[in-house]
Amino acid sequence: MHVLVTGSTGLIGSSLIPLLTTGGHNVTRLVRSEPKPGAAEVHWDPESGRIDKSGLKGVDAVVHLAGESIAAGRWTTEQKARIRSSRVKGTKLLCETLTQLEHPPRVWVCASAIGYYGDRGDEVLNEESPPGSGFLSEVCLEWEAETEPAAQKGIRVVNLRIGVVLSPAGGALAKMLFPFKMGVGGVIGSGRQYMSWVALDDVVGAIHHALITDGLQGPVNATAPQPVTNREFTKTLGRVLGRPTLFPLPSFAARLALGEMADELLLASACVEPTQLLKTGYQFRFPELEGALRHLLGK
Repeated sequence: MHVLVTGSTGLIGSSLIPLLTTGGHNVTRLVRSEPKPGAAEVHWDPESGRIDKSGLKGVDAVVHLAGESIAAGRWTTEQKARIRSSRVKGTKLLCETLTQLEHPPRVWVCASAIGYYGDRGDEVLNEESPPGSGFLSEVCLEWEAETEPAAQKGIRVVNLRIGVVLSPAGGALAKMLFPFKMGVGGVIGSGRQYMSWVALDDVVGAIHHALITDGLQGPVNATAPQPVTNREFTKTLGRVLGRPTLFPLPSFAARLALGEMADELLLASACVEPTQLLKTGYQFRFPELEGALRHLLGK
């Protein structure tokens, strides 16, 4: 296939592209910088609504991963606006462009997040579960809604609701490694909140599965089949690293440090199952947390 990828330099994109190219697919990157001479790159600027439509001709599939990091800094009003705008505006522009092509792509895998479900305690959640409340839920709802016109046009749209991606190269695990290696890691808040994690290899695998599985469409949870509580995660990471985990981060301290972001990223609970991936035959490389961490950390 000829696959168009946005967010190609991010944590997921930089792992996805080698998988696609070694699998024989052609990849074109949609980039905000000026395309390099001779590179398979097409320019776009979501904020101003500009995109080089001519560069999208002949594209069979699209993987849309671009968006402002939700953990880049404290959620000020301005930062929240950037998080929302980077997802909603970019997806809207891409959708409008793809649906106007003479030959639209067959499939569009658009990143979303399990933030869609909000803080749900120990309720088991699947793709049919209703949305929750809070900032991330609102963003995910708007984000996914912008793909609707493409689905109506006949493009097979997959809204991939990605969980907490584990990789030492970036994201949540990378931030945790230093304090845990120093022996000052511990549970966050009560430790009872569910953490629906997924190894980076399985996020990339799920995207590839979505591209080639014709029966897969609509919301798809990209999470490992065995979510764990924060307490379980803490104990497992400590065991893998061979370090104690005796220093908890109380809820009030997390809120003091991070404000609203603490409630939605660290203290919220979402026990999410990847029902659609399992139903369509995806086989997880790392279904269990300890095996995933030992592989990722070389332990």
